[in-house]
Amino acid sequence: MSQCYHCGQDVPQNERIDKVIKGQSRSFCCHGCASVCEVIHNSGLESFYKLSPDTQRPIAPLQLNTQTSDFFDYDEVQSQFVKELGQVRQITLMSDAIHCAACIWLIEHSLAKVDGVLHANVNFTNKQIKVRWDNSKIQLSQILQRLNQVGYDARPYNAEESEQAYRKANRDLLYRLGFAGFAVMNAMWFSVALYTGARDDAEYRTYFYFVLFLLASATLVYSAQPFFKGALQSLKAKTVGMDVSISLGLLITYGYSTWVMVHPDQIGQAFYATVIDLTFLLLIGRYLEAISKNKALDATRRLMDLQPKMARQFIDGMEQVVPVRLLKSGDMVWVKPGDKIPVDGQVMDGESQVNESMLTGESREIFKQLGHKVSAGTINLDGTLMIQVEATLDDTRLARIIHLVEDAQGSKATIQCTTEKIMPWFVSVTLALATLAFLFWWWQADIETAIMAGTAVLIITCPCALGLATPMAMAVAAGVSAKNGILVKNSVVLEMLNEIDHFVFDKTGTLTKGQMQWVDEVWSPGLVVEEWLVKIAKIEQKSEHSLARAIVKTMEARQPDWQKNILVIEDFKAEPGRGVSAKIDQDLVRIGTGVWLKKFDIELPNEMLLAEHDQAQQGRSSVWVANNEKVIGVLFIEDELRMDAKDLIEHLQARGKQVTLLSGDRQLVAHAVANQLGGMNVIAEVLPEDKSRVIADLQKQGQKVAMVGDGINDAPALSRANVGFALGAGTDVSMDSADIILLNNELLAIDKSLALSERTLKTVKQNISLSIAYNIIMVPLAMATLLTPLMASITMPLSGLAVILNAMRIRSFFNKPINSKVGKR
Repeated sequence: MSQCYHCGQDVPQNERIDKVIKGQSRSFCCHGCASVCEVIHNSGLESFYKLSPDTQRPIAPLQLNTQTSDFFDYDEVQSQFVKELGQVRQITLMSDAIHCAACIWLIEHSLAKVDGVLHANVNFTNKQIKVRWDNSKIQLSQILQRLNQVGYDARPYNAEESEQAYRKANRDLLYRLGFAGFAVMNAMWFSVALYTGARDDAEYRTYFYFVLFLLASATLVYSAQPFFKGALQSLKAKTVGMDVSISLGLLITYGYSTWVMVHPDQIGQAFYATVIDLTFLLLIGRYLEAISKNKALDATRRLMDLQPKMARQFIDGMEQVVPVRLLKSGDMVWVKPGDKIPVDGQVMDGESQVNESMLTGESREIFKQLGHKVSAGTINLDGTLMIQVEATLDDTRLARIIHLVEDAQGSKATIQCTTEKIMPWFVSVTLALATLAFLFWWWQADIETAIMAGTAVLIITCPCALGLATPMAMAVAAGVSAKNGILVKNSVVLEMLNEIDHFVFDKTGTLTKGQMQWVDEVWSPGLVVEEWLVKIAKIEQKSEHSLARAIVKTMEARQPDWQKNILVIEDFKAEPGRGVSAKIDQDLVRIGTGVWLKKFDIELPNEMLLAEHDQAQQGRSSVWVANNEKVIGVLFIEDELRMDAKDLIEHLQARGKQVTLLSGDRQLVAHAVANQLGGMNVIAEVLPEDKSRVIADLQKQGQKVAMVGDGINDAPALSRANVGFALGAGTDVSMDSADIILLNNELLAIDKSLALSERTLKTVKQNISLSIAYNIIMVPLAMATLLTPLMASITMPLSGLAVILNAMRIRSFFNKPINSKVGKR
């Protein structure tokens, strides 16, 4: 069996398609892959097939020429980056050219004007662009070309490629910084000579000015290139960014110095050393900012590092080390003690303790044996496991978590959107103030003072600090919370969570463990109980409800051989929240709530009603059994409360939040559970389809509602709520509908989420206040010539660094205890 040259999938010998590409015979799995490969080679992009050292699979080149990127329009190529190849598609792109907050406005507004582009969202922190477009109106290559026109070479996002691009960009920045540093050191000696008397001698002055001119010119051409490139991008798009003001400051100072040099008979001083020093200091700021930003997003990168690239595959009784990318569903892999589990799958052989703390935030070890599920990225501790592959790479639980974290880091809170709206005006005001300062001091003093004042104003203003204020705090919060078992899907949620005043909890599986136990029963006199237990279990075996599972589980213990009884179950029907019915030997058996049975005019015996009342006071649910039109018994099911449920309710109430128990149980049962938890509001006897309506009614009263649930029937309510919490052990549907997923299944994580929301918004406000205060203080000082351009070039990057470092303080949030009694750290 060979592998497809384009996509890497295994190709059976009888299905292989051979085609000659550039004089070499290649094997493909289908004509589509063969055609796409031919297009790629004809476009001169053979580098697409450079092999990855880890996977021996083709990887895309770091730089793509968007003029010859038509091959991205093929579905076979897009399938590697786009999940759903329908009419409306979405892709995540990356661009190394995104370097300041103004880039966000420029890219989003440029794409918004393109017909067919439905939505564009730029993530400043990790340089990603999420684009949703109508494929019938515009092709992906046209979107890439539009981005190229405004100065942003974009390509489909790839985690490995992103890391390579980040390292390359930092290395390039470091080289430019190194050259500028070399120029600073040499310029310093000539400047010292000029200041100590060489300026008075025309011959020496001309010589030193010329040497400084060469150094400054080389510095501007090479080291200052990122600033000029950014300025050109802005001007091409008919807007202004931070690089425009920086470039103007450098060029004006350089131009005036050159004028002084070529007119030695005029009175004046050349500021070549100032140009070099400005470039060096600004590059230091940008480099430190890049390093700090990377550390702030370190939690997300660590999640990516959890995914193993190689696996021990079991083939024909032999162990072989293969790339994870080549594995497919159904394959068998061995995981030895100390190894990371490379795939999502099911244990087929072996027993071991597994550390899942990197996914759930829980430090305890989980025992795994035959039939148990395991997740990629977790660590096998002490035994050897044979695992059947169910999902690999982008389809694993770890990959979904990473994607959700990246989405959260790229999403925008309301306060960030407001900041971005004023960003284009920020630099415009800066240019106006710089012009005003220049004209004033030219009139009041001289041209040199005017140039220094104008340049200082251009350099000192820092829109980046304002632009970073919100996204950095949100990105750090999303990353660190995911690392500790709280997965926040959207940064808007962190903002909304701080406004929640009412928490609504589902009972079963949320406040309780969801591990139902059949603890008591009452039967009609003269009934052959053992026979009916088998009938009840056979019917309930067809249901997925937690009560049904509790009954079947109890039968396993009471009558281990009950499955040997052969019964024909006919006309099985389930009514969610009410009960189930089926026919056995022509008898119609109904199992469900008492209210449901009454709808069929079935009378409930008084002695059983009294027993139900007594059991309900202990928080136990009742399951009624009727044969035809007569009740024959009632079963009592108990569900143990979660250990941290009572503490959470106390913490929320201490924060001044309203707390409500929402349950389909009888009023008496729900109130009994509420009392065990210390007391709360109760809304009971609610059908699954009505839970969403209850949330909507509370919202109509002006309340901001958070819903906490775990089941399929909670999904509509989770979607309806302002913020939805789902437990990680719950159903996939509930997790898809929720805004925050508690991967660690700890209810107290809700209290931590509240505290994290408060801390994050506090940090955002601090950052915004810091950036505004910086500009309010520094700009007037620069206009008054109390700050030189050199001092401005030092303080400007420091403001951005201060914002990033303040955001990084959120990383220590989970290392400190939370005082929930007062709602603050």
